[in-house]
Amino acid sequence: MSQECYDVVIIGGGPAGLTAGLYTSRAKLHTLLVERMIMGGQVMTTTKVENYPGFPGGIDGPDLMLRFQEHCQEFGLEVRTGEVENLVDQGAVKLVTIDGEPLRARSVIITTGAEPRKLGIPGEQELTGRGVSYCATCDGAFFRNVPVAIVGGGDTAAEEALFLTRFASKVSIIHRRRELRATKVLQERLAANPKIEILWERNVQKVEGDASGLKQALLSHPDGSAAETLAIEGLFIAVGVTPKAHFLADVLQLDADGYILTDADCRTSMPGVFAAGDVRKKMLKQIATAVGDGAVAAIMAEKYLDDLEA
Repeated sequence: MSQECYDVVIIGGGPAGLTAGLYTSRAKLHTLLVERMIMGGQVMTTTKVENYPGFPGGIDGPDLMLRFQEHCQEFGLEVRTGEVENLVDQGAVKLVTIDGEPLRARSVIITTGAEPRKLGIPGEQELTGRGVSYCATCDGAFFRNVPVAIVGGGDTAAEEALFLTRFASKVSIIHRRRELRATKVLQERLAANPKIEILWERNVQKVEGDASGLKQALLSHPDGSAAETLAIEGLFIAVGVTPKAHFLADVLQLDADGYILTDADCRTSMPGVFAAGDVRKKMLKQIATAVGDGAVAAIMAEKYLDDLEA
C-alpha cells in the first residue's frame, strides 16, 4: 500500500468530478481524480450542449469537457485512469482501492454519475451505436427521414420523441402500459404531433439488423397475443438511469434505486466522504447542477479537513 496520503480523492471524471477537482486543486489540496473510462462522463456523447450558460449557440459536449480538463490542469490536478473497487473508513484516513492497489485519502468525493438503464434484450448490445441509442439529443440527427422508435413512458421518453420528430420520418413510442407517466402537457404535445404514434401495451422482445445497422424490432404483448415486427432504423431507450454506486452498497447509505443519500451539503453517511452529481439522490440531473454539486462537495471537503486540523 502506498504510504502517500492525498487530501482528496475524487472518484469520477464527469462535470461534477472535474469541478470538484478544480476547486480542491485551486485550494492547494493534494488531489487525485480517478476515472474508469474517458474524462468527461456522459457529456462526451452529447453532440451539442445548449443549456450550459456562457456558450450562446451551444457547444459540443467533448469540447466543453476538454475546457473543463484544461482548466483543472492549470491548478495541477492529478488524474489517473482506473477502477475504484472499494472504500474503507479508517477514521481520519479512508482507504480507496484502485485496481487492487489501496491508496490513502483524508477525504473522498464520489462523482461516478449514472448510466442509461438497458433493456437487456437480444441484439441490444451488438447494435448499440448502430441504431440502438440511449440519447436522442446526441444521436437523433443521424436518423433523418427514416422511421425510429423510443421505449419508455416518462417525461424523458416524451421529450425525446418530440425532439426526434425534427429528423425522423416517423416516431413510434413503445410503452408497456396503457397510459404514459409523462406530464399532461407533454402528452398533449405528443397527441398533436402527426409524426408520432404510440404503441400501447407492448414490450421490445429483441432487435435485429445487419452489417448496415438496425432494421427491425420484435414487439411482444403482455396478453400473450402474437408478436409483431416493427421496421425501424433507430431505437432510443429511455427507461431511466442506474447510478454507478453499486460498489458502495455496503459502505454508504443508498436509496432503493441505488442513489447515494446526502444532505444539502453533499455529505454522505460516512464522515469525510461526499457525493456530487448524478450519483446522489436529487431532483434534477443536468451539467449545471453537477457543476454546482461539485463546487459544494469540494468546499465541504475543504471545511472537513480544516476541522480535522483544528
